[in-house]
This record gives sequence, structure tokens and C-alpha cells, in this order.
Amino acid sequence: MLVLKPVKTPCVGICSTGIGDSVCRGCKRFGHEVINWNAYTHDQRLLIAQRLEAFLAQIVQNMIHIHDEKLLLAQIKHQQIQFKPEQNPYCWVFDLLRAGASQIQDLSQYGLALHANWKGTPLPVIRDNIDKDFYALSCAHYERYISPCFITVETLEQHK
Repeated sequence: MLVLKPVKTPCVGICSTGIGDSVCRGCKRFGHEVINWNAYTHDQRLLIAQRLEAFLAQIVQNMIHIHDEKLLLAQIKHQQIQFKPEQNPYCWVFDLLRAGASQIQDLSQYGLALHANWKGTPLPVIRDNIDKDFYALSCAHYERYISPCFITVETLEQHK
């Protein structure tokens, strides 16, 4: 019998869907995903987790390059940073920055390097930009692919 590893909630304890956001500023899930998470099947949760992971990895890759994944992993473990080892290593980078961007002096000690257009930018600014871009990408995805599904004839009639 195949036993599936449970997909943990991406919740980070900073939910903005309760104040009306369609996309949570904390975990970047859509409002209906936050509300329905406990009712979702393993496969539904996995799809959401995979989307979030892909978005985050894409954004981190635009700013930071991993040149030594083994060193990054060793440092994350040594620093006792909470991370998901099954995720893309670029997600580990964000976990590292969330935990200690202001304490890191030399990214090369973590097997990392900033891309040329980000050189000289303080790591807390990089971390904040990653978070903003992650949110913007999630919002754009929601607006393009999810929001139109919620439009009804009644809604259109109200806006005439």
C-alpha cells in the first residue's frame, strides 16, 4: 500500500484574506484555498504547494544564483534554519533570508551569489523584494486564471 506524505499547510501565520485580500500576503495562497485547505485532497494540496514552490523558486533565481547546493544545505542545517528539504533549493534560499538576512555578511559562505544587477543591494532588501515579487506573481496568476471563473451573469448585470 502506497503511503503519501502529507502536504503541510503553507500558512505562515500572517493571513490577509480575512481583511479582504484575494491572495494571502503571508502564504500567497488564494483566499478560497486558505478557506478550503482542510477539505482538499492530498493531490489538490500538492498542486497548490507545487505552484507556490515554482513561483518562489523562479523569483529567487532572478536575484540569486546557487553555485554550491551542498554548501547551502550544510549551512542551513548548521544554522538550524527551518526549511523543507523536498523543495527546490531556491526555496531554501528564501528560508535562509527570512531567518537571517541581516546577519549574513558573505553569501559565498552559503554557496550563493547575487546576480550582477542586485550586487550591492542589502540582503534584507533582497528578501523583501523576493516576497513582494512572489505576492505580485501570485496575484497576477489569480487575476489571469482564477478571478474570471468567479464572474457570474449576476455580477456582470450589477456592473452595467
